Amino acid sequence: MRDDVTDALRGGRDAGAASERAAARLAEAAEGRGLLDVAYATVDSPLGPLYAAGTARGLVMLAYGDIPLDERLERLARRVSPRILEAPARLDPVRRQLDEYFAGRRRRFDVPIDWSPLHGYTREVLRRTAEIPYGQASSYAEIADRAGSPRGWRAAGNALGANPMPIVVPCHRVLASSGGIGGYTGGLDRKRFLLALEGVEPDDARREGEAPRRARRPG
Repeated sequence: MRDDVTDALRGGRDAGAASERAAARLAEAAEGRGLLDVAYATVDSPLGPLYAAGTARGLVMLAYGDIPLDERLERLARRVSPRILEAPARLDPVRRQLDEYFAGRRRRFDVPIDWSPLHGYTREVLRRTAEIPYGQASSYAEIADRAGSPRGWRAAGNALGANPMPIVVPCHRVLASSGGIGGYTGGLDRKRFLLALEGVEPDDARREGEAPRRARRPG
């Protein structure tokens, strides 16, 4: 019985590897013929599976697994191109940098980003958010001001809530003006995890017998 189970597991791994090789060959052929506009892959993380997608310009999506992959790909097809194919090798740099980040060995992502699907104020808010350094935080009002609309903090919050590339575009580093945690498209537990990973404690993350520490903000 044990040998049968071992053989079944080995067969499953071999089938999975064969499937990955076939997908890689298909993606390579499609790319060679100019038929691949968007490559995607699933990336494991401490926060659950992440769906990553990229174009020739750079990363265009990094999403939590709360919404099914098919729905994510349908949105990409509408926003970017319907010529989408699973091609994990194309996302290896993103996968590697995420692994390093979660292991505490990376403080800055340097993968290129494809900003082209984003426009207007949303694009400007997310560009300014991408500038917030590791281990520091800004407020919605500060981001709105840097994006050119000092009173547009509500619109800035909406733009951050629609961030298609969380973690890499670090909207988790944007807190309420009071220093409280604010909101987060991936859920507050994930935001707390990311802030704790970077050594930032919002004012509402209180420990018993300990005064709250204000998150450090860029000067």
